[in-house]
Amino acid sequence: MRTALLQSSGRPGSVAENLKVLDEAAGRAASAGAGLLITPEMFLTGYAIGDDIARLAEPADGDSADAVAEIASRHGLAVAYGYPERAADVVHNSAQLIGADGSRLLNYRKTHLFGCFERDHFVPGEQQVVQTELNGLRVGILICYDVEFPENVRAHALAGTDLLLVPTAQMHPFQFVAESMIPVRAFENQMYVAYVNRTGREREFEFVGLSTLAGPDGVARTRAGRGEELVFADTDPAFLAASREANPYLKDRRPGLYGSLV
Repeated sequence: MRTALLQSSGRPGSVAENLKVLDEAAGRAASAGAGLLITPEMFLTGYAIGDDIARLAEPADGDSADAVAEIASRHGLAVAYGYPERAADVVHNSAQLIGADGSRLLNYRKTHLFGCFERDHFVPGEQQVVQTELNGLRVGILICYDVEFPENVRAHALAGTDLLLVPTAQMHPFQFVAESMIPVRAFENQMYVAYVNRTGREREFEFVGLSTLAGPDGVARTRAGRGEELVFADTDPAFLAASREANPYLKDRRPGLYGSLV
């Protein structure tokens, strides 16, 4: 499956403008043969928007979800996007995957919040592994800081995730996560990992770009630079199966020795 990674911070504070950016990118991605388009963390509203997070938060089935579904179905590709989710009286940092037919396939709430900014504005989710089937692949989602905890990615590996989507807002000086950690996570867990970042400065944050899709061999199939970009990479189920057969990490585990980790 050809996968498109939209490296962009959109237009922080404007849902309408970000939907326009998404629509344009979906058109380009579909023209390039992509079956999936992934946006960064909090793409729908912007990340560093302070109290506007609560004001712009919407339910998972809200108006913006309907707008994304219309974009996905019109262009004929699945779309994964980050947004602030309103659930009763709390807000989660969430990401949702919409199918090419406009159906809502999965919704994930970030479980590990980074820094005071996120802890001041969000409530963490409690479900570690959320998955769905998409074009012959088992797809899961984590968000940004979540992927830096090896337990989270290993849980996905044990649950059979083939392609892990990671909308992110990775900031300076932590670019080593995109450059080094993501390929290692893909290799040690035998999966594809698509890490899609924001770019540029938003208030006190400087986002570093470097979006990448890494394969189970630890090799980056694509890597963006520091600016706004739409990059592509292919995920190959046959290559993934062969890699899993050759790499013994998951088969050679000894869970009985790991009790002290929890």
